[in-house]
Amino acid sequence: MAETKVSIEQIKKLKELSGAGLTDAKQALVEADGDFDKALEAMRKKGLTKAEKRGDRETREGLVESYIHDGRLGAIVEVNCETSFVAKTEEFKTLAHQIAMQVASMNPLYVSEDDIPAEAKKAKLEELESGFKGPENMKDKILEGQMKKAFADKVLMNQPYILDDTKTVEQFIKESIAKTGENITVRQFKRIELGVTE
Repeated sequence: MAETKVSIEQIKKLKELSGAGLTDAKQALVEADGDFDKALEAMRKKGLTKAEKRGDRETREGLVESYIHDGRLGAIVEVNCETSFVAKTEEFKTLAHQIAMQVASMNPLYVSEDDIPAEAKKAKLEELESGFKGPENMKDKILEGQMKKAFADKVLMNQPYILDDTKTVEQFIKESIAKTGENITVRQFKRIELGVTE
């Protein structure tokens, strides 16, 4: 069978978006029969993205960004990156602003699943266990799924991204990591709504 022809432009674009080498990018395109989206998805699944590789790099720079809606609702977020150079770019400022919009709009309680307090998890698990009616041999798996679902909309990284709900906030950030070549993290956020106190 003849090898699928892929253009150098496609290879370069895939390399840029995924952070992989030219050879890996070309191979992925050939395996996907030249289908760019399919190749990108395959590379993401294989973990060949910069985002996966950079996830453990320290983020000490960044900025604090805010979003105010109609003077009644607002959010302030701290988004971090590795260098002040990236922190000053328009792309990074836009990303931070969009994260602030997400917080204001979707009202998450935690940045990631790791931030959910053990007591909150324990209380929810006890509540789910007391009302469990499924098969006993599937109990652990079912409860695990129910727990994930119960906290899904409360965890910023797991929420559907408001400007493109085909991806989560985490996937949106990972795409920015691939573009900037730096690790990006959301450190903290605060949401304030007129007349509403925690």
